[in-house]
Amino acid sequence: MGWKRKFAIGAGVVVVAGAAGFFGLAPGMAERGQNATLPGAPAPSEAALALHKRLVIGDWHSDALLWDRDLRQRSDRGHVDLPRLRDGNVALQVFTTVTKSPKGQNYEHNSADAGDNITLLFIAQARPLRSWFDLSERALVQAEALTATAEAAPEELRVILTKGDLARLLADRAAGATVVGGLLGAEGAHALAGRIENLDRMRAAGFRLIGLTHFFDNELGGSLHGEAGAEGAGLTPFGREVVDYLIAHQMVIDLAHASPAMAREVLALPDARPIVSHTGIRSHCESPRNFADDILQGVAASGGLVGIGYWEEVTCGKTVDAIADSIAAAVALLGEDHVSLGSDFDGAVTTPLDSGQLASLTDALLRKGMTEATIAKIMGGNMMRYLAETLPD
Repeated sequence: MGWKRKFAIGAGVVVVAGAAGFFGLAPGMAERGQNATLPGAPAPSEAALALHKRLVIGDWHSDALLWDRDLRQRSDRGHVDLPRLRDGNVALQVFTTVTKSPKGQNYEHNSADAGDNITLLFIAQARPLRSWFDLSERALVQAEALTATAEAAPEELRVILTKGDLARLLADRAAGATVVGGLLGAEGAHALAGRIENLDRMRAAGFRLIGLTHFFDNELGGSLHGEAGAEGAGLTPFGREVVDYLIAHQMVIDLAHASPAMAREVLALPDARPIVSHTGIRSHCESPRNFADDILQGVAASGGLVGIGYWEEVTCGKTVDAIADSIAAAVALLGEDHVSLGSDFDGAVTTPLDSGQLASLTDALLRKGMTEATIAKIMGGNMMRYLAETLPD
């Protein structure tokens, strides 16, 4: 989740609730303000549209499950739903579960004890009572929502658990199906509440990607935005236990919000092959949200991938061309085999396009002079290759 420098969803929900009715309009109005799409995404050329239709497209990060919308219905708010994913020709979308964000959230320094914005949102959405004050249940409730959607509409959505699931999805799409694959991820392992048995529960519920931290230090170690200085805290013994579990069970390790110290420790493990699901390139966009280049180079050297985000704080721009510029910078730094998409759609960010407008990004990459083969890798080929090698059998 990218989130703005000063995240105000808690205050926003309270203000709207006072005027419009807490359980009815407040959550939707809060999302409308947090997940905006800028007008004016350029219309793609005919050549770009033709290429886009041939691509296998995947994205590493959407927080759509946080907002309790029916993904089967086209929405006029937020960035992701199944109709728009089909419009954008998306084959695979990672859906992450957000379970806590500290009040006053920012990219520089946050305390785990600063309160929580998500509790109020879950109450306002009338989510199941068991999830109101339990972070593990909060993650599981979001997972259950995705699974229920797939069960109700298997022709529209499949939850991907194994290499075989992915292979069948890609084969069916190659034969003309428009079904979208959904991969479950957790944005921050604070959802484990310090108990490894909760990781068993989450894996059984379909989680295949775990972000080690979010915007604050947790039981696993330091956050990129935590309290322990520029390098941050490294892995705790529990953090190492979790990483070992993820490696042993062929789950994806996401370093997107990890401290530099934690990221370096994970990269030093011989069997780790982490990704960074949503980020920018520090040498291209000097932002505290972006890792130093050498860490991203370490991810590439380990065989991992780096997903490029779409919002201003990681691209240093507000246009589709700014996303393409960040992708080009990533290719120059890491090589075309290690770059992918990590939109952070529905992550309380403003983006220049939504999931139905991705052909505009294909067009921007073509205009930058990228070859069709390189674009195919970035837009999803690299992600599919990585998952085909990484997911359990």
